[in-house]
Amino acid sequence: MPITVAAVRETSAGERRVAITPEIARKLRGKGLGVLLERGLGEAAGFPDAAYGDVEWGDAGSVLARADALLAVQPSAAHAAQLRAGAALIGQLRPYGAGERVAQYAARGLSAFALELLPRTTRAQAMDVLSSQAAVAGYRAMLIAAEAAPKFFPMLTTAAGTIRPARVLVIGAGVAGLQAIATARRLGAQVEGYDVRPETREQVESLGAKFLDLGVSAAGSGGYARELTAAERAAQQQALADHLKNVDVIVTTAAVPGRPAPKIISAAMLAGMKAGAVVVDLAAEGGGNCEGTRPGERVRIGGVEVLGPLNLPAGAPLSASEMYARNLANFLELLVKDGALAPDFADELVAKTCLAHGGEVRFRA
Repeated sequence: MPITVAAVRETSAGERRVAITPEIARKLRGKGLGVLLERGLGEAAGFPDAAYGDVEWGDAGSVLARADALLAVQPSAAHAAQLRAGAALIGQLRPYGAGERVAQYAARGLSAFALELLPRTTRAQAMDVLSSQAAVAGYRAMLIAAEAAPKFFPMLTTAAGTIRPARVLVIGAGVAGLQAIATARRLGAQVEGYDVRPETREQVESLGAKFLDLGVSAAGSGGYARELTAAERAAQQQALADHLKNVDVIVTTAAVPGRPAPKIISAAMLAGMKAGAVVVDLAAEGGGNCEGTRPGERVRIGGVEVLGPLNLPAGAPLSASEMYARNLANFLELLVKDGALAPDFADELVAKTCLAHGGEVRFRA
């Protein structure tokens, strides 16, 4: 018999995204797979039960007990504990520093796949949850910055005189940073982008922003930046401190998977910024790129507002879920053959995302 693909309501605080949307439910059914969902699954994301059409419904306990593959955004330990041996768990499983939880997956006999670990290859792009959700985060971060800023983003010419545009700096030119740049440009700001990887200059400039060159390069492997040396960091920080004195809005997006976020904006830099400036720190969950960041809070340091928003994709749950669910469905295709679960560990996308399988731990951070 074909496998049953399931999803239940997310239980993490503030989480409104879903792992199976009506679109994906239809596609799974079209492939001959069973779809089993908890009632009310998509309500918080804007997907009422009626939109899902011909799927099977149940309460959380019955759904988890019958699931062959559970698709999730941020699955809880309680959910994993209710899956039967041999079931697959697919989602953002937060693998770094999670040795005990991964051991529990193995002890339960689960096949657990953390899509945060996908290699950054062309073939993996359609499954890349980090990129799809980072795009949402970058977009929302700039909207938050525009709302928090005490001045207009665009230049306005009025009968009362001309209002100059806000000067916006985006630090980090990954997916989130590029989306933040694009959003700031649409809002009419004067935008600069900065990244320690020199190859990002072309991407920043393609969006109509100016690339800020501080004379430091930290090109790394796998599409990520390497850590700077002490001398490089000192040079970078002095040049950046001088530049920040005239910036109205900063959005920081620099993060290193599995490590604390690098501190880029020091307390001294904040003290040197103009009154009314705003910092939105997308790396708040990892400790923040700014020394004054408090995860989940908005604080005032001198004359500067520092915001540390968490889980920004959950604030645009419909669009974020549409992209996320497609990512998961594309990955699920790698695990299913002739309607049955048959992960091929010769495939690097399968092998490198697997945390546990067959009672064994396969990933150690």
